[in-house]
Amino acid sequence: MSGTLKIAMAQIAPVWLNKQKTLDKVMSSISEAADQKCDLVVFGEGLIPGYPFWLAMTNGAEFESSIQKEIHAHYIKNSIQIESGDLDAISKIAKEKSIAIYLGIIERAQNRGGHSVYCSLVYIGKKGVIQSVHRKLQPTYEERLTWSPGDGHGLRVHALEGFTVGGLNCWENWMPLARTALYGMGENLHIAVWPGSEHNTIDITRFIAKESRSFVVSVSSLMRISDFPADTPHLDKILENSPEILANGGSCIAGPDGQWVIAPVKDKEGLITASIDIQKVYEERQNFDPSGHYSRPDVTQLTVNRERQSVLKIVD
Repeated sequence: MSGTLKIAMAQIAPVWLNKQKTLDKVMSSISEAADQKCDLVVFGEGLIPGYPFWLAMTNGAEFESSIQKEIHAHYIKNSIQIESGDLDAISKIAKEKSIAIYLGIIERAQNRGGHSVYCSLVYIGKKGVIQSVHRKLQPTYEERLTWSPGDGHGLRVHALEGFTVGGLNCWENWMPLARTALYGMGENLHIAVWPGSEHNTIDITRFIAKESRSFVVSVSSLMRISDFPADTPHLDKILENSPEILANGGSCIAGPDGQWVIAPVKDKEGLITASIDIQKVYEERQNFDPSGHYSRPDVTQLTVNRERQSVLKIVD
């Protein structure tokens, strides 16, 4: 392994709530990243088919609302069913192009009955194999009206060109114990995915880098009024209260010293690339290593439950 890694941050907007058209857009970005000789391409939180922006603009907490039910049903129908092969084409291109992928999806989980959705972060290795599916542990605020809480099954790290890479969704990155779990597995390249914007990424990206002495890659999506397709259910209601820009990006990379490799990039759609070197991690771990010489497992330890949760345990 070389110890150097070229990363592409795909700061793009979804074709909102349209699974197939957003998949096509993701495939195009993967091909472009591979053409630029990138080893890893990262997409924002819940990109396929998009973040549930409608909730804040259409009184999402109204009980027995036909508007909320109809948009939610549309969301479910356009969410990703991994077991049904929805990500097969992406796995295929990962293998063909020899590129690793972190992809934010809305997952319609078969092992939970197939009618609830989870905000999941999928890692696909360079051989085209899905190696982890991390369901967001705790949806934030209005997200809880549409996303279900996940579990620890996807709290995993992966070897990639000399790095050990792991990832979390959005405000999970503020959860100290979720971060600690990944640090304890040897993570030195942390992926944080967000729906957008700069206010989410500008502080925490450098904070995690300083805390962990790791590279931190924060990738956000974009969302503007122009990104709402005309066939969106109840679009008129959504647009009544929608700002012109809902997510302005803010994708960025911080080094293990907490300094910017790439400062937050706003209002730009496309790939943002950078190369990083594992040497910098080793240098910064000299004086602080949160899971090594600067830990005290005899005093504090963390227990992680990685069992995939289900209402069924079938014994044949």
